[in-house]
Order: sequence, then C-alpha cells, then structure tokens
Amino acid sequence: MRIFIIIIITLTMACSHEGDSIDTPVPPVAPMQQKILQHHGYDRLDEYYWIRDDFRQNEQVLKLLESENAYTNAVMKHTTELQQSLMHELSSRLPSVKKSVPIRRDGYLYFQEFLEDGQYPVYKRTLIDSLGETTLLDSNELSNGKIFYKIGNFSVSQDHKLLAFAEDEVSRGVFRIRIKNISENKYLADEILGVSSALAWASDNQTLFYVKKHPQTLLPYQVYRHKIEGGADNLVYEEIDKAFYTSIYLTRSKKYIAISNSSTDSSEILLVDAKDPTTSPKIFLKREVGHEYRIRHHDDYFYVLTNWNARNYRLMRVQANKIGTRQYWEEIIEHRNMVLIEDFEIFDDYLVLAERYQGLTRFRVINQNTSAERFISFSEPTYSAKIHANPNSQSTSLRYSYSSLTTPTSIFEYDLHTGESNLLQVDNIFGDFNDSNYRSERIVFKARDGIEVPISLVYRKDKFTSGYNAGYLHAYGAYGYSSQAAFQSRRLSLLDRGFVIAIIHVRGGEEMGRYWYDEGRLLRKKNTFNDFVDGTRALVKRRYINPAKVFAAGASAGGLLMGVVANEAPELYRGIIARVPFVDLVTTMLDESIPLTSGEYSEWGDPNQKRYFDYMLSYSPYDQVKAQMYPNMLVTTGLHDSRVQYFEPVKWVSRLRRLKRDKNLLLLHIDMNTGHHGASDNYFSFRRDALEYAFILDVLGKR
Repeated sequence: MRIFIIIIITLTMACSHEGDSIDTPVPPVAPMQQKILQHHGYDRLDEYYWIRDDFRQNEQVLKLLESENAYTNAVMKHTTELQQSLMHELSSRLPSVKKSVPIRRDGYLYFQEFLEDGQYPVYKRTLIDSLGETTLLDSNELSNGKIFYKIGNFSVSQDHKLLAFAEDEVSRGVFRIRIKNISENKYLADEILGVSSALAWASDNQTLFYVKKHPQTLLPYQVYRHKIEGGADNLVYEEIDKAFYTSIYLTRSKKYIAISNSSTDSSEILLVDAKDPTTSPKIFLKREVGHEYRIRHHDDYFYVLTNWNARNYRLMRVQANKIGTRQYWEEIIEHRNMVLIEDFEIFDDYLVLAERYQGLTRFRVINQNTSAERFISFSEPTYSAKIHANPNSQSTSLRYSYSSLTTPTSIFEYDLHTGESNLLQVDNIFGDFNDSNYRSERIVFKARDGIEVPISLVYRKDKFTSGYNAGYLHAYGAYGYSSQAAFQSRRLSLLDRGFVIAIIHVRGGEEMGRYWYDEGRLLRKKNTFNDFVDGTRALVKRRYINPAKVFAAGASAGGLLMGVVANEAPELYRGIIARVPFVDLVTTMLDESIPLTSGEYSEWGDPNQKRYFDYMLSYSPYDQVKAQMYPNMLVTTGLHDSRVQYFEPVKWVSRLRRLKRDKNLLLLHIDMNTGHHGASDNYFSFRRDALEYAFILDVLGKR
C-alpha cells in the first residue's frame, strides 16, 4: 500500500530580482508542496504533485498555467511578425476549396468538402448519376460559437435515411451522439452522452449500437443498444478488464455488429446478428494473452489476420457457423519471418495484402481463382502506402493511398484485372511548390548493439551543403505504430529554409516487423531512446546535418522520448520540442484512476511489480531531471488532454526550471481550450506550428 507523507513548503511566485531589466521576462517559479511517494521501499519526492487538478478548477493551478503562458508570450513577443508570416505560409499552401474522392455506398456517393473560408469539413452525398448534392453535416455551422468542435465519426443507417454522428465539444475524447433525419434535414430528440465515437446500425434501421465511456477512467467499456425514440437503452456487453478497450463496427457484409475488445497485446471479438439485434453476442474467439486478431466477413467465411504461432501474422479463415474455436481454422497465407502483414482486403475474386518488407509497404494482389499474384510496388526510396476505403466486395478495383516525403497524398484506383493504377486525386499544394526541388533518402545506421536502424530523410536540393544544414529530427517509437514517411505541407517552411528533416525509425514501432515493436517496449524500452541518440550521431557523422544546429521533436510517447534524450544526451541538441509529452511515467502508471493507465501495462510494464518499477524509474523523464545543462526547450500541452494529463508536462517544466544549470530557453505553452490533438480547426493548428517553427528559427537567429 502506498504511503503518502505530505510536507507543505510554501513559496511565492517569482518576482523580478534586483538588477533585472524591467523588460526582461522572468519565468514563473511553481510553489513546492513536497510529497513523498513510497513504493517498493523507495522514497520519491514529488514537490509538484499538487499541480494535478482533475477538475481543472483550482485557482492556484490555473494561475500557474496562465503565468507560464504569459511568460512564453513575453519571451516570444519579438517573433510575433515571424509567427504571422509563418502562419500565412502554412495556410496559403492549402487550397481554399478541397473535395475528397467520393466513396460509393449502394446508390450514393459520399464525400467531404472544405469550402472557402471554412475551417471545418462539410459532409455531403449525391445519388449516382445525379448532379444534386445533399449536405449531411456542416461542421462549420455546428461549431458556431464553440471554442472546440470535432465530429469523431458518423454512420448512415443501412437504408440511408438516418445519420448518427458523434461530436466532441471539450477535446477530451468524450462524445455526444445525435441523430438526423436526412430527407427532412431535422435532428431527432435522441441524444446520448458520455460515449466513444464508435457507431453501428442494425439492419432494421432503427437500432443503433454505441459504447459508453467510464466516467473516471474514460475507458470505453459498455456496449448499449438504442432504439430510435424507443425508451431506455439496453446494455449489451460490459468489459470488466481495465486493460481492454471496447469498440464496435458493422462488418462490410452488413451481417454482423462486431464488438471488438483489445489490449496492447490481446484481442477478443463478439458478434451480434445485425438482422436480429436483440440476440446475445456470440464470441468469435476467446481472448488469450499475447493473441491478437482481426476479422473480415465475406460470403460464408470469416477471414482472420492472426499472430497465433505467427509473430508477423498470417491469414486464416473459418466458416461462419464454426466460430468459437480455432479447431476449424484453415491457413490462407502463411507466416513469413521477413514480412509483416499489416492489413488485408477481400474481394469476390481477389485478395489484397498490405505487407511491410524491409521496412517498406507493398501490396500483394492474389487472384483467388488462379492463385496468380502480382505486387504493387513503388520506386521512391521511402514512402507511405495504405489500403483506402473499399466498401464493395464485388468491385474489380482497389483504392489505395500513396504519399512520400516529396509527394503529396494521392488516391489511386488499381484495376485488379489489368494491374494498372489510375490516379484519382492528388492534394494540391499552392505556392511555388515543385516536388523536383526536393530529395528524399532512406539510410541505415548501426545502433550501439549492432542492430541496423533505418532513417527516412528529406531536404531541398539547392539548399543542401554537406555538414552545414540544420536538422529537425523526430520519432515516436511506441505501441507498434510505424512512423510514416508521408508528405506534410507544413514541413516546407523548414525545408525551404535549408533544414534536413529526418524520421528515425526507432524500435518500438513496427517498421521492421513485429520484433521491432517487441524490442522497444517493456524491459527493452531503452532501445527506443538509444536508437534516437545513435541516429542523431549517425546523421552528424555522415554530414547530413550540422552538430550545432540539431533540433529534436516528438509528441505523446514521442514526447517521453524527448524527455529521456534531454536528460541523457542534452549536448547533442540545440533545441527540443516536446508536444503533450508523457513524462511522469511511474506516478501515472501507479495510479489506475488516471484515464488509460491500466491499459498501458503491456506497453510500459506494471510498476506494481518491482522489476518494472525499477526499470521505468531509471528512465522516467520527470524522475531523472538532473542539475545539469539542458538544450533550449519548448513544451506544449492542452488543459483538457485525457491521454497525457496536462499536469505531467507542467510538473516536468517546473522541476527542469528549478534544477537546470544553463540560460537556454525553457518555454511552456498550455492551450487552455483543447486536449491531446490540439486545435480542431486549421487556423489554430497553424498557430501552434508557427510558434514551434518561430522558436526554432529564433534560437538559430534566422527568419
């Protein structure tokens, strides 16, 4: 049992010291109210524990946050013109009007559109062979008068008459469901609060399934069935294991409502007959520790992407009337040690696999009648390719998206019969952008343990001089998420100023297969940090970047990475940008009342076990802050963040400011209106990017 010994030490907020210039901004000094946290016989002092306020109402806390923002604004005031110029750059590259490629669902084409002067998408549809458009949802109108607004998901009933949508007005990922009669353009009285964004309609077009979130942990855990204007909702399923997240979806065949339960390394799916939505769910396959699977229903079979005896996954199938056991599973695509199956799509005559081979994605197309196969491969050295929306299993074409560090996102349609790809749309980048001005590369370096780690990088050819350029390096390295070498127009503001931008594909993602993830989590997590540091040194040694002009950036779990490298290798970086950083690892993972904590044990470890406690403590950024030199640092967070609570970066900055032994910048910006993903509209998201880039350029003395 944890024992808390509270020692209150009251300090005043900072004031100007004698001799300071009246124009020199003075950083806030957070009061210390020391608390000793005891666990496994070890005492940890947390002098800033008091900054946690779950209700976001404590006046002392809010005053501290406002002081931090005021200090950042004062320090960056001389860059106001630069920030405005950057915002103009960022916004002017995007078209004033943008329309997505329509997706056919039955007799309708569904698409979204950004209208001139609109900051949010408008969702529309049109009948096939009709010029008339119907506006389903206009996010610009719905967001009117709101500081934050996001439509997390919407779903149209199977008869295409009703539309259910989930909206968030607070930025904590807790949604409200509303329902609209499309033909009458009228919102129904039905309203459901405190839910996730998952939605699924039954075949009767009157029954909607949704997932309730736990009011404290915010875990999605209860599946309910809602009858339109039909009284009380019925509980269908409740997940009692806090390590699992519950979601729902309608299978592409429209025959089943799937209840999906997943943890970091386990899966379980239950099925409800969409034509008989009041029946009890049937388990497709019970959960097992370490077994992950996904399913697609097609004809009379379920196709199963599974890691059962297959670290990099294999594809199997089972007849729909023989679920509940693996006894009847048959293998369709075998496991391969060097190839990770990321995704798949099933058509009447073809099977398509998204495979990651040697760190890059390719599409494998198999004719199910002849077993003949071909690959869709790409010529650029590094890129991102994904299977796009393909709702019709009878289709003879495959939609996929492609992007690279020099190629804007493009949507292709691939003829499964002829093997030809047709470009449907490419994102327009306004201004003087020309992809031939830029070069992307993929290099490999050896980490300190001898493992070869890839780096994707890009630079402007006429701005590159060996050993001279500033570097902007970033990584994520967690949850098996592979950092995509995809195009981002905002990067042009750095590339056109001579920066080399590099993505270090550290262990913890799945770029090189499932083992890449396993080698960067739990008791091997330090590989992630070592890879980033070693990758930085490799880029300097190969003269891609100037060692005096290196900047590192990461968000969330990537922000934890930034916290570690700031502690362990501060001399390598001129500046570090940490966005919504997960930095108080041990304290958070010991507190199951904090949203998402218990579901993270398979990723970081359970600190209630001493071996994990010791290992996590040895790198936890907040716990390992030292009295040493640190680089220039910009830290950003959102007050309403439900994934990485605002108090983690605020505590971290407070301790850094007290202990660091340098005069470099340490700035903290708290968005008082948003959460983990920042602003919901383009304008405010550009403002965050402009602040970050202005910080970097100002440190370098550049414009």
